[in-house]
Amino acid sequence: MRGTNTSPADPIQPGAVRADPEGAISVVDLYTIGIGPSSSHTIGPMRAAGSFAVLALDRTRSCGRPVSVCCRLFGSLALTGIGHGTDGAVILGLGGWTPDGIDPDAVPDLLAAVSSRGSLLLGGRVPVPFRPVRDLVLDREAFHPGHPNTLRLLCRFENGAVLERDYHSVGGGVVVEAGVPPVPANVEQPHPFGSGAELLAQAERTGLSIAALVAANETAWRPLAETNAFLDAVRTAMAGCIARGCRAEGELPGGLRVRRRAREIQQALQPLDEAAPSPQVPFEWVSLWALAVNEENAAGGRVVTAPTNGAAGVLPAVLRYYEVFTPAPTPEGARSFLLTAAAIGFLYKKRASISAAEMGCQGEVGVACSMAAAALCAVLGGTPAQVENAAEIGMEHNLGLTCDPVGGLVQVPCIERNTMGAIKAINAAYLALRGDGQHIVSLDAVIETMRQTGRDMRSQYKETSLGGLAVVAGALPVNFVEC
Repeated sequence: MRGTNTSPADPIQPGAVRADPEGAISVVDLYTIGIGPSSSHTIGPMRAAGSFAVLALDRTRSCGRPVSVCCRLFGSLALTGIGHGTDGAVILGLGGWTPDGIDPDAVPDLLAAVSSRGSLLLGGRVPVPFRPVRDLVLDREAFHPGHPNTLRLLCRFENGAVLERDYHSVGGGVVVEAGVPPVPANVEQPHPFGSGAELLAQAERTGLSIAALVAANETAWRPLAETNAFLDAVRTAMAGCIARGCRAEGELPGGLRVRRRAREIQQALQPLDEAAPSPQVPFEWVSLWALAVNEENAAGGRVVTAPTNGAAGVLPAVLRYYEVFTPAPTPEGARSFLLTAAAIGFLYKKRASISAAEMGCQGEVGVACSMAAAALCAVLGGTPAQVENAAEIGMEHNLGLTCDPVGGLVQVPCIERNTMGAIKAINAAYLALRGDGQHIVSLDAVIETMRQTGRDMRSQYKETSLGGLAVVAGALPVNFVEC
């Protein structure tokens, strides 16, 4: 069934275009159930194209039928767009499909139909000529001044009118329209915070846990029962992704011939008791769970941005660790895990970025590691100060992590990097629990350090596949389409 783009006012599902990424943030903006392989390069462009299609259809009332539509991808979207599925995402978005409404298994046939017909149904309703080789332009030389992940959409109408919009995909599937001033979120949170220091102050003032603070803030948008239902759906989607990843076999798409390993590893581990005392067993299972999610992501399957697709395996793996290897896991604990992780994710979105095109992989796996460390620390009984310490440790030891995907694909080193992020998160949580919450470097300081490091990092190491492993490893070149 074709999905529909939702309004930003919708209380549960995130909108196609978020106008105020720096304002109040909800858990539904951080966790998105969508498709792989990339939140910024797949989910974001699909949402942008879907929003543009709605505008174009509205314009037909005054301008007549659309006679052409085209898209130009800039910067990182152009350089790694083919490997990240950006080209197909734009086509699907223009056709009215949404990341959470499309069946990943149907994508190849839908794209093949557009290519064979030479047209698409704009917004799922109005036919318009479209040939990818002509109408989807990869501008690998230009970086848009507004953001490294930018796409420009243009539609011409039969009366000669032209509709043109630029969109920035700023990370985690969030999209903003270039040149449109942010619209403040029309909510008043009971316990607002914009920094780690403010988060700790709110916890001290109220006596609430970090998860409880976030849950209370979510009531500015919707009743608590609806938030709990959303969190349960996120947890179910994460578990489903692990299960699918552990069942699948074969090679991942894209030409690198990367073999899926999760099923084979699970079969080797299966005879063992998941809760066995052997010290390496929990880490092998955690690595397997992260591996399974990111193999599924690389295959274009359904995943949860947490906070991005490229880092989608860290939180599910650590959450599963809590549910399998800790003494008394509960459904309420899983919700607290996700709420605590969200609080930390909010800080990175507000004070830096979760876009690898801006920050490198420290903004993806690094942030996911920080979120998961805080979440695990919290559900294991950590104080707010210990939780903040765990989040800081999780990022401090990911600072400078580059994004250099081989062949422009979210496979090498991305898949294994999620396993490392999950293991680091668990270690960070236990280190923090052994302390009293006092530490030299604050979470705010490490977030600012990440921001400055990302600013200073050369573009070759920020999701362009122009440096690092992408070059040194001698990867197969991606066949970019020149238009």
